[in-house]
Amino acid sequence: MPRAVNRRAFLRSLTGALMAPAAAGGYQEAANAGKADFTLRIAPLEVEVAPRHKIKTVAYNGGFPGPVLRMKEGKPVTVDVYNDSDVAELVHWHGLWIPPEVDGAMEEGTPMVAPHGRRRYQFVPRPAGTRWYHSHTYAGRDFNRSTYTGQFGFLLIEGKDDPGRYDQEVPLALHGWDAFLGRMNGGVEGFESPLDVKYRSFTVNSHALGAGEPVRVKEGQRVLFRVLNASATMFHRLALPGHAFLVVALDGNPVPSPRKVSVLEMGPGERIDAVVEMNHPGVWILGDVDDQTRRSGLGSVIEYAGRTGAAQWQPAPNEIWDYTVFGRPDGMSKPIPEPDGIVPLVFGPKEVGNRGIDHWTINGKEYPKTDPIQVRTGGKYRLILNNQSNDTHPIHLHRHSFELVRVAGKPAAGIVKDVVAVPPRRQVEVQFAADNPGPSLFHCHMQLHMDFGFMALVEYADGRNPPRER
Repeated sequence: MPRAVNRRAFLRSLTGALMAPAAAGGYQEAANAGKADFTLRIAPLEVEVAPRHKIKTVAYNGGFPGPVLRMKEGKPVTVDVYNDSDVAELVHWHGLWIPPEVDGAMEEGTPMVAPHGRRRYQFVPRPAGTRWYHSHTYAGRDFNRSTYTGQFGFLLIEGKDDPGRYDQEVPLALHGWDAFLGRMNGGVEGFESPLDVKYRSFTVNSHALGAGEPVRVKEGQRVLFRVLNASATMFHRLALPGHAFLVVALDGNPVPSPRKVSVLEMGPGERIDAVVEMNHPGVWILGDVDDQTRRSGLGSVIEYAGRTGAAQWQPAPNEIWDYTVFGRPDGMSKPIPEPDGIVPLVFGPKEVGNRGIDHWTINGKEYPKTDPIQVRTGGKYRLILNNQSNDTHPIHLHRHSFELVRVAGKPAAGIVKDVVAVPPRRQVEVQFAADNPGPSLFHCHMQLHMDFGFMALVEYADGRNPPRER
């Protein structure tokens, strides 16, 4: 089998091969000595997210989000994953600097967890900050797979420094449900636009807006909201009427210049840590600024102590989200040092129009035919992310973090991320250190785009890479 394989074909063959041990009974791996630090069980789940609205999905440990996993930076951990579903699965530890065999991407060589099987992950968690874990399998048109499901959860790595002083911590995970394929908005007159994923309902954590318990706060508190966009394909803009968000970290990494904003904007896979001073008593809706999305469930009630009544919403300011305002103040006068290599990457659709779903290319090629991004250990590499499409792409690099250099023409420095949104018809430059040898997946975090070609591998010329034959 060639090194660069088709995800769908490989998964089908692998799933078939793994079914045999499951049918024989027991788990794929023999029990390792000693108890694991954490245990995750992948299993089907039905949950009522709102009155008379039940979701059937697959999740971890009987709920979504999965359990908050708290680890200490640099302290080795063991995680046992039991797959009680009927299909092979993977758990990706998003944002961690760990070896490819445990990262949770089959393209890097991570083994699948067999149906009704078990696998033990062992790694040293780093860097500190708000990370997360989620399924990383192929979905295609099957919206009961991968990031369309309830397989997601927070992974918080505790370091020496907190992202800010706060009295209460509130993790909020955003997700869309009841997905279906519909026509994209716009398109050329006389032609149908390509198909895109749409959602009929949404949740924040385990419930839709108005269901479940509110977030209870007290006047004068400083609340740290750890917000995760766990959507498979959708961007979200959040606001809390009468309050400002002090952004202290992006993708778990402290920002050089914490700044207050009225609206948070997040692509799939992104995280924002923001401190809110509770100085506007009442019962409020923290929710998506889009009325239809919010009314379909994407919101949470914030209830001050001693206040009752219906939760209130007020239109949010039309504020532009700009990564660069959180950067190092001297970013323009003291630019990031020149890299050892510059890699231009042009993103574009391989349009199919009214025939179905667009496929996606990097430098004119669709995965698995995309050219690898070649690096050498110890080097610093600048990626020129050139988006020649009308979509915004949240670009993720596995097993590494990168620093923003320039965003749509504006210089940036000091902002470290692992997912960056590249606007339509714009360029974003990022720089990373090649300091974690082995294959690393580079892809758009939109599940539909990733499944239809938008992937490549970073390969170390002097390190471990996928075998040419499997």
